[in-house]
This record gives sequence, structure tokens and C-alpha cells, in this order.
Amino acid sequence: MFADHFAGLGQFEAGLWKIADDLRANSGLASNEYFMPIMGLLFLRQASNRYREALSAIEADQASGKMPRRALVEADFRSRRALKLPKSARYETLLELPQDGTLGKAISKSMEDVEKGFPPLAGQLPKGYERFDGELLDRMLRTFDTEALRTASGDVFGRIYEYFLAEFSKQGAHDNGEFFTPPSIVQTIVNVIEPDHGIVFDPACGSGGMFVQSSHFIEDAGQDTMQRVTFYGHEKNETTAKLAQINLAVHGLQGSIRAGNEAITYYKDPHELVGKCDFVMANPPFNVDEVDAEKVKGDPRLPFGLPGVNKGKKVSNANYLWMSYFYSYLNQNGRAGVVMSSQASSAGRDEALVRKKLVETGAVDVMIDIRGNFFYTRTVPCQLWFFDRAKERDKTRCDQVLMLDARSIYRKVTRAIYDFSPEQQKNITAIVWLYRGQSDRFLQLIASYLAQAIAASAATVERLIALEGALSQLAALIQPFATTKREADPLAEPWAELAAAWATLADDIKAFEADAKAQAKAWAMPARTNAALHAARERLQPLAERSRDLTKQIDLAARLVGRLIDIAVKELDAKDAEEWPTNEVNRARKALEGACAEAVEALRRARYFVKQADWLQERFPDAQLRDVEGLVKLVNRAAIEAHDWSLTPGRYVGVAPEAVDDDFDFEEAMRSIHIDLKGLNEEAADLASRIARNFEGLGA
Repeated sequence: MFADHFAGLGQFEAGLWKIADDLRANSGLASNEYFMPIMGLLFLRQASNRYREALSAIEADQASGKMPRRALVEADFRSRRALKLPKSARYETLLELPQDGTLGKAISKSMEDVEKGFPPLAGQLPKGYERFDGELLDRMLRTFDTEALRTASGDVFGRIYEYFLAEFSKQGAHDNGEFFTPPSIVQTIVNVIEPDHGIVFDPACGSGGMFVQSSHFIEDAGQDTMQRVTFYGHEKNETTAKLAQINLAVHGLQGSIRAGNEAITYYKDPHELVGKCDFVMANPPFNVDEVDAEKVKGDPRLPFGLPGVNKGKKVSNANYLWMSYFYSYLNQNGRAGVVMSSQASSAGRDEALVRKKLVETGAVDVMIDIRGNFFYTRTVPCQLWFFDRAKERDKTRCDQVLMLDARSIYRKVTRAIYDFSPEQQKNITAIVWLYRGQSDRFLQLIASYLAQAIAASAATVERLIALEGALSQLAALIQPFATTKREADPLAEPWAELAAAWATLADDIKAFEADAKAQAKAWAMPARTNAALHAARERLQPLAERSRDLTKQIDLAARLVGRLIDIAVKELDAKDAEEWPTNEVNRARKALEGACAEAVEALRRARYFVKQADWLQERFPDAQLRDVEGLVKLVNRAAIEAHDWSLTPGRYVGVAPEAVDDDFDFEEAMRSIHIDLKGLNEEAADLASRIARNFEGLGA
């Protein structure tokens, strides 16, 4: 649940649509006209962030002697995945401009200056900001100057594009069957196919998120993306193709993106890449039924023939056209990762014949089921298909397919949206590593979880000590009033309960601190064998249980303090008493709430990483792939043939036995409840706003 690239963007997104409403109300533009101006300003915001980060890294290298002191050139920034922005295009420059009617012209000029310095962007960036009111532009600039946007990393540009697609879809204003591929699904595809060299092609590239995530994968391995890969893309929507070029530029990347009607991809090979690609990644449109069969029947990208033709001489469903194309684009060692409709893996008749031929090549490698609600604009489930052409020549693996049902693996982001946490992505990938015989990588991941749990436990001690101090300070402030002698004293019982809870909490914090130190010392062992990691994980179980118990004790102490203060104020008029320093109590109570939140989060983090190691080692105790009911099964071609060549993982893995809940996840349950409540509140506020606007329109 940690290390999200997009933490803090949720609040910004809520304000983003207000900006769109502002533009709609004050500019007279349609949604497809104000979309690009907004994305243009977001481009400058993100490009400025990356420029600043790259400049800091350059200055640090110069100070340490790693780089000579000289005039900086474009390559210095490009190697750090940033653009060398001219001063006119830096966000802080625009923020300092006066509101004298020239702001729109200055923004348009900044776009032109960026294009001059980076030719791949020529003609791609939005212009014409002069048509907007200066105050409106200034308001937009300052809205985008948030801490969340200044510090966010990852494919922020693509994430915001996703948000717009979702909102336009709700408004019925911008939904032509487009939907952005969620970052956690893209990352899962990247993790499985590992696109680290050669030609990377996305024939339905959208805003270019597949390329950005591939770049992160390469750079996380300490290598330079543009020296390792060449990106090719195609996108039917010309506006979205521009966004892909802009998104690449934000990250200091380049690629050849072709734009045009979807038919170009069906009827032509836009980059002439048949048999040349090292990696293909795509989320194509599902279930298209208007492709002219006569135009494609002789296409060299269809080695398995047409998947079926209807009476109108149209391909009944283009899903298997796409699958055939993806296979054909790969070279003899190429890999592909594809998002596809769940219907495709068990489709019958002519589609089943194509699927049979695909399986018989030996290239079908891994199939992953994904539950619904992963997409902003679609609630349907999907599947990830993976091809590996090198597997065709591997006699031990050519007739095997890994079936992985990940429908029970997810976390809730909002009431309507789910995704994979970073650790869930890694756990899914770890299963694929075992399938490929890479037990060493599996063990390294286990070791990293245990190391993070131990480090988090050490950091938790500091938070717990701070909590003790905050509780002590508040207790000292309310003690004179709470211990005053009264007849039928309503504070006597809650004060005694608080004192007892405090004493227990203090003892358990000391025990946690001692245990955390002991675990850190034990972790210094040199061995990282499977047996040693099992032993280390077992040693961490008591610490994980302490984390859970301390969370409950902190919650109890916080509720007791709140109850005591409420009784004192509401029943005993404490605010009027000399022994009750109201302002100090309020400040101390707020400080305690903050300390409790930080301590609970730290405890959750310590326990969380132990749970990730538990999840993997309990299912794969020997660090070897095995069938796990309801999760994964390695099937052979005979089994697939017996199931009518179906590639639906759920048909093979079975249903997981219902787990006995010996360890109810209190924190996760509360998180889910808060998300649901927040979603209901937002929906209620949105409905109230719409009703109010409707009444205004009626003159009410």
C-alpha cells in the first residue's frame, strides 16, 4: 500500500474538474476544446518539475567533481530524463508574470519556445491561450502550483488524462470507446515482459503510459532508456497521439508516434514492424465488429487466418485480429503483454480455431485474470495475455501455460475504482519468476520485505515515543481538573481507565522497542537461503502481532481521552474552571491526534511487509512454483485442449478454500469504510450541486 507515485493527487483531481467547469462557464468552449489547453499547462508544470530535479542532480555532480563545470546543454538534461526548458517556459516564470492582458500571449510563446528546443514536439503543444481571460489563466496556473503536483512522480500526465477521460465519460462529452490503461495494470505488464532492449511497440498507445512505465523499469535497473530501446506507437485519435508525444517529452523521451484512423492499424502496418519487435504492449479496443474482411484476409500479420466473418463480410470480432497482429510483430525472441476482453479467452467457433493455433505455436506464456473496476470508465473485468516467442523453441516449456487468477488480489482506491498496490504487483510478478525458474529473484523479494519490516519497526519506535510524549503532555494538562474531588464524580472511572490503558501502552511500547532491536540484530545474519528467510519471518511474527495489538491500544487510549474531555467540557463546564487551560488542552489534543495517526501508520507499515512475506512463503514454501487452489496452476496443452482450448485461468485454478479469519485486518477494514464514506459524501455533494444548477437554470 506504500510507495505510490500518485499520493496526494486525489485532492487535486477534485479541484481539476472545477477548473474545467470554470473554463466551460467562462470561455464558451466545448470539452474537446478546453481539454488540450489544460493539459498544456500541466505539461509545463511537470516539465518544470523534472527540469528542476535534473538541474539539482547536475549541480550536485558538478560540486562532487563527477561532472566538469561548464555551460549546460540539452544532453545533460536528456540523460536525466528531462527537457532543458528555456526560462520563458519554466512554471515559476509564468507565475511571476503580471495580469496585464499579456499572460495568454506569454504562455503561447512558452509553448513555441519549448518546441524550438525539442523538435519532436514541433506542432504538438497547444497554443492560442490569448483567447482566455487573464484572470482565468492566472487562476489555473496557481491551481496547478500545488505541493502534490510539484512533488509527484511517475506518469502523472497520464494519470490526469485518465481522470479527464473518466469525467468526460460521465458528462457524455468525450467517450469514443477510449479508456486509459490503469498504471497498476501497465506496471504488471512491464514486470512480466521486462521491456529492457530493442524495439518496443504499442499499436494502440493512448497517452503513452506503456512507454513511460517501460522507461521507469529500465532506469530502475540503472540503465539509460534511450540507449536501450526505441519506442514506436500508433493512436487513432490525433489529439491523444499529441498527448503521447507530450507525455514522452515530459519524461525526456522520444518515440515515433503515428496518428490516424483506427483502420490504418487494421489494414496496414504503420511502422512496417512485422517480425521486428522485441516487445509489444497494448490495450486495444475490445470487441470491434466493423473490420472489412476482404481488406484484411491476405494480411501477412494473420498467420492463423480470419477469426470469423459475418453476413455483411465484416470480421465478427476483431479481438483475434489484434492477437494475431501482436504475435506477428514479435521477432523470434520477442515478448508481448496485452490487455484483452475476458470474453476472448473462451470465445467459440472460428475464434476458438485461431486460439488453438496460437496455443499450438507454444508462444502463449502467461494468462492473468483481472477483476472488474480497474478502469475509470469501464467496470468490466479483463485479462492479460502474454506471449513469449522464445518459448516456442524451449522443449520443456513450449506446451505449458501459466494460469493465474488475480481477481481476489486488489486494493480499493475509491468506491468504484480498484487497483494493485505496488507490493501486489511484485507478488504477482514473483509467481511468474518461479514459473521461469528464477527462485533467486523470489528470495530477494522475500528478503526485501523482511528488511523493510525491520526498518519500519525501528522507525516505529520513534513514533511511539512521540505518542507517549503527546499523551503525557495532554494528561498533565487535564490531570488537575480530572482528579479534583467531587461527589458522584463522572470523571473518576474514565480517568482510572485512561491511567490503566496508558500504563499498559507504556509497557507494550517498551516491549516493542526491545523486540525491534533484537530483530534488527538477528537480521544481520549473512545467509539469505529459503530456510533462513522462513526462520526470519517466523521470528518477526510476534513483532507483527505487537504492531496489531498496539494499534488497538492506541485507538482505545485515544477514545478514552476523547471521552474524558467530552465529559469534562459538556457535563462539568471545564472551560469555565481555572484548572482547565482550554487553549493548551485543545492544542495538546490536536497534537495527540497527529501523533496517534503517525504511530498507527508506522505500526501498520511494519506489519504490512511481514504480511507480504507471509503471502508469498505460505503459498510457495519451497521457493518453487506449485499449484495453489484459486490462484495459480501450470497447465499443459493437453489440459487446454480438453477445455476446448480455453485460456480462462478461472477454469483451471479452481476456487480457493474459504480462509478462517484468525487475524482480522482492522486497519484495512477501517480504510475501506472510510473510502466508501468519502465516496458517498462526494456523490451527495455532487448531486446537491447539480440540483442547485438545475434550479438556477429554471430561474428558481
